[in-house]
Amino acid sequence: CDSSGSRSSKTFKPKKNIPEGSHQYELLKHAEATLGSGNLRQAVMLPEGEDLNEWIAVNTVDFFNQINMLYGTITEFCTESSCPVMSAGPRYEYHWADGTNIKKPIKCSAPKYIDYLMTWVQDQLDDETLFPSKIGVPFPKNFMSVAKTILKRLFRVYAHIYHQHFDSVMRLQEEAHLNTSFKHFIFFVQEFNLIDRRELAPLQELIEKLGSKDR
Repeated sequence: CDSSGSRSSKTFKPKKNIPEGSHQYELLKHAEATLGSGNLRQAVMLPEGEDLNEWIAVNTVDFFNQINMLYGTITEFCTESSCPVMSAGPRYEYHWADGTNIKKPIKCSAPKYIDYLMTWVQDQLDDETLFPSKIGVPFPKNFMSVAKTILKRLFRVYAHIYHQHFDSVMRLQEEAHLNTSFKHFIFFVQEFNLIDRRELAPLQELIEKLGSKDR
């Protein structure tokens, strides 16, 4: 049994699929095509004539899938004993609360926190009232604030991977993949002002480095 093959194919949560033939699928294809051009700043811009909510929805689903896959490759290194708290370096620690089931933030291990977080995101993405997949179904009035909360939380998974597991990422030769995914994510949230600067502090130096290469 080839263990390396089974490890990388072990997905952490099921992938969220955008229905083929739908307008969102076309948007996703557009996003993938512009990404291929290598100009990420351009790739994140709202395509002409498109609805901003829909563009943010499609990309949020895509980032969820990417982070899911990236975290899935290192789950065996992110354990109760290796990561007893959810942190992004010594100065940043996250406690989990979703406002409904867990109202008071709880301190928990990184794998537990990320499991809560990804399950919570998946529930939001699967909610047709929040993320309508059918054409012409309007996005809710609070869509932007929901999307911002999702992206703010997904950022924490990148931050944890970079701070606590980058050596594993390097050993697996995933760093180019991680960096490209994160750079795309950062350019996207910067383009539409979706995450507060304070929230980005744990990876500030990396963000500046990625941005300066692209001036």
